Amino acid sequence: MLYRYIDLFAGIGGIRLAFEPYGECVFSCEWDNKAKETYEANFWEKPAGDIREVEAGAVPDHEILLAGFPCQPFSLAGVSKKTSLGKKHGFLDETQGTLFFDIARIIKEKQPQAFLLENVKNLRSHDKGRTYKVIKKVLEEELGYTVYDKIINAKGLVPQNRERIYIVGFKDPVKFEYPSIPESGPALGDILEETVDDKYTLSDKLWSYLKSYKEKHSKKGNGFGYGLADFSSHTRTLSARYHKDGSEILIPQGENKNPRRLTPRECARLQGFPEDFKIPVSDTAAYKQFGNSVAVPVVERIARNMIYAIERNAPIEKPMEEERGERVAK
Repeated sequence: MLYRYIDLFAGIGGIRLAFEPYGECVFSCEWDNKAKETYEANFWEKPAGDIREVEAGAVPDHEILLAGFPCQPFSLAGVSKKTSLGKKHGFLDETQGTLFFDIARIIKEKQPQAFLLENVKNLRSHDKGRTYKVIKKVLEEELGYTVYDKIINAKGLVPQNRERIYIVGFKDPVKFEYPSIPESGPALGDILEETVDDKYTLSDKLWSYLKSYKEKHSKKGNGFGYGLADFSSHTRTLSARYHKDGSEILIPQGENKNPRRLTPRECARLQGFPEDFKIPVSDTAAYKQFGNSVAVPVVERIARNMIYAIERNAPIEKPMEEERGERVAK
């Protein structure tokens, strides 16, 4: 069976890529114009804009809803920045934090068989767990879905330490198991380009700044600063801020040359995108887009298990105590 699915907060289509073998995308939505460029170059369609302006009834019928909804209101870095600026975060964030409820209104209207939501792992612990408690309550009690969640690290499939929460829900109370992910996987050296333009090498000024910044914080006992990558291991998490200085993932180039940033193609590989994935935008835009995207191989495995759960349609077994209680009541 082929499934119709929608791609909300689509970014550059990382989640869509994982579901393409199982059906057809009938609707996509993304507000960032540069991300739309990349999406259109690869999928031959331009996503709709701001989801808040999309009426739920106008969304095509679909079996599966996909959404990597904005994580800044819940991420550690996002919360810290907003707090320092005296701004609200989480559901109190008036622009991004409430976008979850746009997902909820579409689920309520269209009643898909299943959904997959992706976010930063801090979503589960944000505001002492209250934020996620609200999300679970909406999905389970108000919308009636059977919900599973798990924090998965992508480093067993791509050479990057990337922990994200994946929330899976089903209209029917079916069994679902998350895929097993190896603890260790490919090495960074496997995805690096052989020849790299010198424009990716840090300038003497920037390299001196990063070294002094790290030294200053080291004296204070903080771990802030750049990270030189190990070719035989995995990198730190690629983030949307990578375009600023590349400090979280710097590639060593020997003692006589400053380290360099990853190239956009290497960032694509770090996230598990296929080699033929087109990058039509500037390096700055590409860094933001891949930093905001998903580790595609992780989603591919989740997608496979979701389809298996839907087609198998095995009901959740009730605990023996609960079954005994029902028999007594009868």
